[in-house]
Amino acid sequence: MVRTSRRKERAAGALTSVMTDTLSLTAPAPARPRFRSAALVVMMLTSFLLVTAEFLPNGVLTEFARDLGVTPGQAGQAVTVTALVGFLVAPTIGLLVPRLDRRTLLVWLAFAAAASNLLVAIAPSLAIVLASRVLLGAALSGFWAMSLTVSARIAGPERLGRAVMFTTAGTSLATVLGVPLGVLLSTIADWRAVFAGAAVVTAAVGVAVRLLLPRVPSESAASLGILASTLRRPGIGLGLSGHVLTVFGHFTAYTYIRLALERIQQDGEPLAEGSIVVLLALFGVGGLVGNIVTGAIVDRHLALLSAVVPVLVGLPIVAVVVWPTSLGVVGAAVVVWGAAFAAWLIVLNAWIGRRLPDRLEAGGGLVVAGFQLAIMLAAAVGGLLVDAAGVQAAYLTGIAAVAVGATLFGIAGRR
Repeated sequence: MVRTSRRKERAAGALTSVMTDTLSLTAPAPARPRFRSAALVVMMLTSFLLVTAEFLPNGVLTEFARDLGVTPGQAGQAVTVTALVGFLVAPTIGLLVPRLDRRTLLVWLAFAAAASNLLVAIAPSLAIVLASRVLLGAALSGFWAMSLTVSARIAGPERLGRAVMFTTAGTSLATVLGVPLGVLLSTIADWRAVFAGAAVVTAAVGVAVRLLLPRVPSESAASLGILASTLRRPGIGLGLSGHVLTVFGHFTAYTYIRLALERIQQDGEPLAEGSIVVLLALFGVGGLVGNIVTGAIVDRHLALLSAVVPVLVGLPIVAVVVWPTSLGVVGAAVVVWGAAFAAWLIVLNAWIGRRLPDRLEAGGGLVVAGFQLAIMLAAAVGGLLVDAAGVQAAYLTGIAAVAVGATLFGIAGRR
């Protein structure tokens, strides 16, 4: 009877095994995360408003400096302070709020940016402006540090490049509409009114973030040790060094782009305000094109784009230096410049996402920290160069930095 019982148990086990195998073959594959278009649009709008606020001083630099009684180089430090805070906050924000849902975090960051804009609008001096920009630096860097994790949650890791395209589209839109619109509005009203309007709209988008984004649980392994070990992974440290130099070169030139455009002569006269607005908008138009095209092909051609895009960031800066009196050449260069830098944002995030799929928060934080470090150094060094030797010196420095950065990033990509 014991043998009979054992035979029955073995037969039942075999039947169970067959049924399990059959079910595993016929069961549908796990559904991919739903592609939440509305959530991605909100991410795009948040990016648009934060980047617009970060670089609004560039667009209103002349009026900004005159009203506050400082030089253009000193006024440009409003960007430096934002970047300095961003550099400190980006890699550490996950450590400061390790258990906070990332959707809730983005809501608070949007409100912080709104408060920063409002304080700038009523600030009586440059010192108060700089103090107010601390909040914006924290908001901007915190948003970008979490963008990879949030995008993966919204669209799924396999469509990360496509999701990142929406977020970076906000940056491109900011250069198309945000900064040039700030220039235009400052000629109609006052630069303070521009910042006040940005505060109201940013607060409204913060509410939309709460309503439309899904919950995004925090990563449980955030620590300084994780950040350090992430940097030690093959190619990551070298690639991020190339990233910092590329972005430094870009912003050494772009932070003072208005001063560069004012050098262009048209019929023997300096460019009119309207022409400068158009050229700034062309930068953004190129950014939109670069954003869409790169987002469509980055998942399939990441290696090629990693090699080509940094070079395309530097070449237009050369053109602006070599042919400063040719409106046509400068206009074409600005379009290519905008397209290349928008592409760089997508390429870099896709590169990090592919190399660090298990550490998206850490990778995103390091990318943003490098980005803000580069902006901080560019605004500071560029300001000194502009005040001491003119805008051409800043552009030549930017060209050299991009060349070295592109080389380092190319080497990192082969490791």
